Amino acid sequence: MGNDMTYTLFFDEATPDDYPLLGGKGASLASMSAANLPVPVGFCITTDAYAAFLHESGLFETLMAGVADIDCTDFAALDRQSAQLRQQLLDSPMPQTIETAIRTAYARLCQQVNSPDSLPVAVRSSATAEDLPDASFAGQQDTYLWVVGADEVVEHVRRCWASLYTGRAINYRQHQGIAENEVLMSVVVQKMVNARSAGVTMTLNPTNGDRSKIAIDASWGLGEAVVSGEVTPDHFLVDKVMLEPVKTAIHIKTIEHVPDPVSRCVQIRAVEADRAGLPSLTDEEVKAVCRMAKIVEKHYRCPQDIEWALDADLPDGQNLMLLQSRPETVWTQKKAAPQATHTTGMAGILNTLMNPIASKPN
Repeated sequence: MGNDMTYTLFFDEATPDDYPLLGGKGASLASMSAANLPVPVGFCITTDAYAAFLHESGLFETLMAGVADIDCTDFAALDRQSAQLRQQLLDSPMPQTIETAIRTAYARLCQQVNSPDSLPVAVRSSATAEDLPDASFAGQQDTYLWVVGADEVVEHVRRCWASLYTGRAINYRQHQGIAENEVLMSVVVQKMVNARSAGVTMTLNPTNGDRSKIAIDASWGLGEAVVSGEVTPDHFLVDKVMLEPVKTAIHIKTIEHVPDPVSRCVQIRAVEADRAGLPSLTDEEVKAVCRMAKIVEKHYRCPQDIEWALDADLPDGQNLMLLQSRPETVWTQKKAAPQATHTTGMAGILNTLMNPIASKPN
């Protein structure tokens, strides 16, 4: 690889020209940061780093041949062969230049928030085919929470790279017709949010596509309990203009994902009985989430699927943090079908991700 490769980029320093290097999730976070939206500080290990790793290790041809040899209709073989590919990737040494770049960026992030060498971060996969409106990769690769220290960050970056070759991800790409040599991996490293409550917001009603509504699912702790379906979250359906609730359903939320600084990991713990049935958002917090969702939708100019958290370490009114936003795919695609010439803002940005990568030399 040449010497002009960019291995790390901070969200607030990336320009639109850099977005193809950041994958779907990374490009979204950089775009929101550029718009001064409340995104936890962080950086991306770019697709240049992943490509350099593949080529310097000689793994590129091995992985391409290995995937081509997989019959995705044979699930046992898919699991076995994909595990072998991941292990090969995990066993290959990371080039020193890339490891040094990651360690340097993490040290800089620690300095930015006055947490020398020990800032807890989320390490999230960000594939180049991820979050495209016509091929939502959401959840296909791995996310690691409460990762502390440069050694752990480097190790979890490698795990994110390997997660591109899970059986589920390989099968998904095959069924979507996504060419293996067109997919690269960026990795997001982002300051952890000490979430009191968190959830997912859609800037339309997911049951019928009504864009005059905002739908919020929320629960206690980190949003993983909501995203994974481990709890039945509180549900708020809100009028987008008046910000008044149309429908509210408060559920018993028996568990929460919370960081444990002592064990340096995220733990699942039982929610106290007197709190389990309480709303995870106040009326004013529901409105705050809706206001922010409208801003994000306006920024991207199309309906959004947004992950957010209320940071327990920040004062009320300043504690709503955006963790991810991607285009809503189900209803947007249905409505866009007879309007093939219409391109939404986010689609326009992220549909450019594939072409530069497809043109890179193998």
